[in-house]
Amino acid sequence: MQKQSFLHGAAVLALATAIVKVIGALYKIPLVNVLGSTGYNYFTMGYNIYSVLLTISTAGLPVAMSRMVSEAATLGNERQIKVIYKAALAVFMTIGVLGSAMMLLFAQQLANFMNSPNSVYAIRALSPAVLFVCIMSSFRGFYQGQSNMTPTSVSQVLEALCKLVIGLGAAYYLTNLGKSPEVAAGGAIIGVTVGTIVGALYLFRLFLKTTSAMGRTGTELSLGVTMKQLLSIAVPISIGAAGLQIINTIDSKIIMGRLIYSVGLTQLEADSYSGIYGSAQTLFNLPAAFIVPITISVIPNVTEQLTLKNRRAALKLEQSAYRITTLLALPCGIGLAVLSEPIQRMLYSRYSDGELEVAGALLAILGVAVIFNCLVLLTNAILQAHGHAMVPVVTMISGGLVKLGINYLLVGNPEINIVGAPIGTLICYAFITTMNLIAMKYLFRQKVGLGRIVLKPILATAAMAVVAFMVNDVLSTMISPSIACVAAIGLAACTYVVFVLLLRIITYDDCLLLPKGKKIARILKIRPENR
Repeated sequence: MQKQSFLHGAAVLALATAIVKVIGALYKIPLVNVLGSTGYNYFTMGYNIYSVLLTISTAGLPVAMSRMVSEAATLGNERQIKVIYKAALAVFMTIGVLGSAMMLLFAQQLANFMNSPNSVYAIRALSPAVLFVCIMSSFRGFYQGQSNMTPTSVSQVLEALCKLVIGLGAAYYLTNLGKSPEVAAGGAIIGVTVGTIVGALYLFRLFLKTTSAMGRTGTELSLGVTMKQLLSIAVPISIGAAGLQIINTIDSKIIMGRLIYSVGLTQLEADSYSGIYGSAQTLFNLPAAFIVPITISVIPNVTEQLTLKNRRAALKLEQSAYRITTLLALPCGIGLAVLSEPIQRMLYSRYSDGELEVAGALLAILGVAVIFNCLVLLTNAILQAHGHAMVPVVTMISGGLVKLGINYLLVGNPEINIVGAPIGTLICYAFITTMNLIAMKYLFRQKVGLGRIVLKPILATAAMAVVAFMVNDVLSTMISPSIACVAAIGLAACTYVVFVLLLRIITYDDCLLLPKGKKIARILKIRPENR
């Protein structure tokens, strides 16, 4: 088993995430242009239902499995690792079968519940994916618990490639045949299902090789006791994550209902607005995807240090995670906010000027929300690694309820309508972040060095934002808006990197956690601090 350090594992996952997101952009951006805002809404609504079941199956159990496998691996207990996997697989398979059956048999009822009856084709096409994602999650938890992130990374890339080739190909094919947007959306989402099947088959083959080479050291607990331990960790995490996802699904229903029944839009107009919001959410979710590798890697590594009673090493890992998260979240979020409309214009050629204006307003608010979303992911992971799994449950569900109330009030206001949705999202994640930080300070006296973790990255981000705005503003009057936007992003990124190095935000210890860290530190001229 190839074990990786915290940032090494995070770097492997981040590289895979970068590849996956590039593939995802090649999939979803043309998809909006193929399906239009209305067809993309059907795609999004189907995916929202799938996400609830996906979260139930993949939020708590892989984390619990990762923690338990990490503890067993730290103690050299290989026999217990196999028992943990068997217990997790039994639970995963049960959830997967029930979830797939629910989406297949009650597709029309679920579509009607979402106030989007034409989403039925997308929901049915996604139904088998729940089962295969559950199977994949059992393998991923097995490897992540042993700090080996490569299998997860490869399976993610395979998933994305299938989604791109099969999903986008099916959408083009069905659209060219003259099929309706709802049928084309169902075809587009078949790629997601095929991707989960291919990813599961790859991990299964790798798993057979890995387990055949494992020894039988240590002692094992019974399957029943192991399953009880697994569920005691997984259930609270799943309740919190699934609770928020269920709230988000209800939120989508509320948004559609308020647009139709309070604002007075037709079903087609509401579908169009919801589709525009869905495309903005695609960009909103992009930066957070690069934080997930950090959270996946931080849990087993912090758990290992806590198992060894080395709280200082655990704290050092958490500080590095904070730094990397902040360095990624701030420029991504503010960059999306500053260049919201130019980015939408560059990506979605099918949008009219009126649609672009709405899309720009939505993304500007969601850009700020990106920062808090990323911090929520990290603080949740740290709380879970310390054994406080119930805290994120309370904070996430509380934040989701706040979001429901705000969206109900704002989206139903004709003066605000769809713009109220991202405002609710921003307030929701800001609320959860604040509650998590308060809980961490109270539970284990978490100390955050504001100089490096917050203040310095803010200075670098501010300089980047000024460059992005000015370059785009000047060049867009001289050359193509799309080229101006790309140039603004490129120069802003260079500005940010320069300021990060000048302000010495990255530490020597951060570099050592990376492969060939000493060489990286020497190239960047980062020296050890005086202790």
